[in-house]
Amino acid sequence: MLMSHTQKNKIRLKALLLAACLVVPILSFAQTDNMLDQLDSGVPPATNYTTATFKSTRVVNAQSVENLSEGVLDVRIDHRFGPVNEGPYTFFGLDEANTRFQFDYGIKDWLQVGIGRSASPKSYGGNIKLKFLRQSTGKVNMPISLVYNLFTNVDALQYSGPRNNDFDYRLAYVHQLVIGRKFSENFSLELIPTLIHTNLVSLSTQKNDQYAMGVAMRQKISKRVSINLEYFYLYPTLSVTDVFTNSLSLGLDIETGGHVFQIFLTNCLAMNENDVITDRAENWLKGGIHLGFNISRVFTVYRPGHKGV
Repeated sequence: MLMSHTQKNKIRLKALLLAACLVVPILSFAQTDNMLDQLDSGVPPATNYTTATFKSTRVVNAQSVENLSEGVLDVRIDHRFGPVNEGPYTFFGLDEANTRFQFDYGIKDWLQVGIGRSASPKSYGGNIKLKFLRQSTGKVNMPISLVYNLFTNVDALQYSGPRNNDFDYRLAYVHQLVIGRKFSENFSLELIPTLIHTNLVSLSTQKNDQYAMGVAMRQKISKRVSINLEYFYLYPTLSVTDVFTNSLSLGLDIETGGHVFQIFLTNCLAMNENDVITDRAENWLKGGIHLGFNISRVFTVYRPGHKGV
């Protein structure tokens, strides 16, 4: 008996959610031996928290499991050039530019807030990151880090017609769980189940709610350099056909003191979470590739417990 397209989509979604739910128990087995060794030694175990699962709060476009420490401000400048397949007329995309300014701040070690502005599409966005779990061994044996990210986007484009007077039409929301683990000193992996809600959709067939699954990884190749890879699979809806191209990015993280410099290739020009995932990205095989970079500079605004001079 042939299944309808809707039935197939429901099966895919259930499989996607089941895979995410299985991550926690599967990863937990990896920590068992370490805990047993400490119990056998007779030494009271200490809690050893994992650090530097990723080197920045973002992999490329995707959020990482990293949060800023309390009292730390991160000033970010993100930049994307045009696609290389435009050829020599635009100097392979280098004549064009899309920029985002982002300011993130650590209120607590487990609570980070941010605000930013993108040039294309013109929009403002703010997010809250809550870290519920932190990977650790010893007294507290936690195999993963778990972060919840809520992003709200405000469309700042000039509309014509009645939409000018309705602010709700300009809003979109992104809910993400970031489930990450540092498997070794050199390799880290995370999964990002995502729900995007857009108040105003552009097509009559488009759903207000769309689902996606992201995956990101980091492979360290030297003390200060790592290779990053991220991919978002947008769950098919009536507005997403089989020819839809998902967001794929490959780049390098270069740490230089207080800076983290990220340079990469991506098929996605947008930088705010909802457009990165739901906008139709370009085809890598057809030269729809954007050279981009992110510059992150952190400043310690205050040190917790520091009483001054």
